[in-house]
Amino acid sequence: MIHPLAIVDPGAKIGKDVQIGAFSIIGAGVEIGSGTWIGPHVVINGPTRIGSDNRIYQFSSLGEGPQHLGYKGEPTRLEIGDRNIIREYCTFNRGTTGGGGVTRLGHDNFIMAYCHLAHDCQVGNRTIFANGTSLAGHVHVEDQVIFGGFTMIHQFCRVGAHAMTGISTVTFKDIPPYLLVAGNTAVPHGLNVRGLKRRNFSEQSIEALRQAYKLVYKSGLRLSEATEQLAQAATNPEVRHFLDFIKQSERGIVR
Repeated sequence: MIHPLAIVDPGAKIGKDVQIGAFSIIGAGVEIGSGTWIGPHVVINGPTRIGSDNRIYQFSSLGEGPQHLGYKGEPTRLEIGDRNIIREYCTFNRGTTGGGGVTRLGHDNFIMAYCHLAHDCQVGNRTIFANGTSLAGHVHVEDQVIFGGFTMIHQFCRVGAHAMTGISTVTFKDIPPYLLVAGNTAVPHGLNVRGLKRRNFSEQSIEALRQAYKLVYKSGLRLSEATEQLAQAATNPEVRHFLDFIKQSERGIVR
C-alpha cells in the first residue's frame, strides 16, 4: 500500500491499510491512522498525528514548523482527526510553545485546495473551507462553519458554530455563531437561516435567534446594553451560546 517511490522514515507509525502515493515523504514523528489515503507528492513532517480514514491529496504540506519568527525548533505538533478531506496544496503548520504547542483539526472536515491553517489554530468538526481560505495564527473555529472562497481570518479571532462567510471575506474581529457575514472588512448580513434549516434547527430556535440578532444588530443599543437585555431572556440554548460567545469575545465582534 506504500508506493516504492515514497519515502517513509523508519520512525513514522503507519496504521493498517494506509496508502501512500509516489514521491510522498513521511517524516519521523508522524503517526497515520488506519484507512487513510495519501496521494502523490505529499510532505508530512512531525510531530504530527493523523487519524483514520482521511484523504490527503497531492502537493499538500502538513506538519511543517510554524511561520513565526519566535519559533526556535521546539517539538510542537499538529493533530488531525478522522474522516477529513484535505485537497491539493493545503498547508497546515504545527503550533508554537506560546500558543499551546498544538494546531488541531477535528473530524469530518472538507478542506478544499490552497487552504492554510497557521500555528495554534483550533478547528472543530464538519466545517467546510472553500478554496484559498486562510487562518492566521491562534484562530479558533467552532463546529459546522462554512468559509467562502478566499476568506481570510486575522490572528486570535474566533468563528462561532454554524456561521458562514461570503467569498473573499476578511475579518479582524470575532464572528458570532449562526451569522452570515461578508465583505472586506466583514459585516453581518443576518442569520445563516438556510444552513440552520438544513441542519434541522427547529423553527422555535431559529425565531429565537432572529430576535437575538435584531436586539444585538438592529436595536440601536450599545453592545453592553443589548447583551444585558438578552441575558435576561436567554432561555433557548442556541441563544445562550450566541450570548456567551459575544460576552467572551476579546477582540470584539463583527458589527
